[in-house]
Amino acid sequence: MRIVVVAGGIGGARFLLGVRAAAPDAAITAVVNTGDDATMHGLRICPDLDSVMYTLGDGIDPVRGWGRRGESWVVKDELAAYGAEPTWFGLGDRDLATHLVRTRMLDAGYPLSEVTAALAQRWQPGVELVPMSDQRVETHVLVDDPGTGRRQAIHFQEWWVRHRAEPEPHAFVQVGVDVARPAPGVVEALAAADAVLLAPSNPVVSIGTVLGVPGLREALLASPARIVGLSPIVGGAPVRGMADRCLPAIGVEVSAEGVGRHYGARSAGGLLDAWLVHEDDTADVPGVDVRAVPLLMTDPAATQAMAQAALHAARA
Repeated sequence: MRIVVVAGGIGGARFLLGVRAAAPDAAITAVVNTGDDATMHGLRICPDLDSVMYTLGDGIDPVRGWGRRGESWVVKDELAAYGAEPTWFGLGDRDLATHLVRTRMLDAGYPLSEVTAALAQRWQPGVELVPMSDQRVETHVLVDDPGTGRRQAIHFQEWWVRHRAEPEPHAFVQVGVDVARPAPGVVEALAAADAVLLAPSNPVVSIGTVLGVPGLREALLASPARIVGLSPIVGGAPVRGMADRCLPAIGVEVSAEGVGRHYGARSAGGLLDAWLVHEDDTADVPGVDVRAVPLLMTDPAATQAMAQAALHAARA
């Protein structure tokens, strides 16, 4: 079986653990958002790619849900002592090695897809890990400047990490997405897929950014596989992250039904053939096979069962 999973960072990474467990003999391709990427201290950082790679490679910090297990922060403290900005973004010592290798390879002319494959050789994630594009795409958030009241664009990482998503977002702008192209292998994987799963990742700054790459949505819709999405909203709130801060900015209700209608039915020009919502939620999404199943990834068994439900819907 050939499975393609479109994913963001932490939630997507955990869901991929379940897919890998539910289909151990399948060929799984993870197409991962790179709109959260940023350059800090001269290093290229890819938070979602790294979260997926570390999680599937058993190197993630299980408490924080991001970064490396057994991390230390000596370099971060030294940078702060020098007053080197940004001081609000934490680069752990172990994590720093990944960014050093990535930046060195990118500077040598290797595309991000090849760099990602090289990094994955160490971690052996058990899936083919592919960035959505080799071209740089960075998400910016339009907010009000607290001093002047004028609207300004700040990088997504500054909005999310530094400001904890507190400034009201008026819009999200994916800088560079209009000239990006799907990374090598993405279109081919979708064309050969037996199942396409949209992970329960942020619909705006994760899944939405991936789908914004010209040609990628078209390739997804041309796939012979059923497209199954999993709601990131449970009981009217995101399980993790800031989707409740993002969805209103694009006029979408923070609910399983709101996100399902935002994606829309594939038969009516949208994306979905099936939409999985949590067992206590309901959703009316015209033209879509809506199924209520447990969607809380509380432990490996629950996550595997969730992935199995998605694959069952894909085979319907």
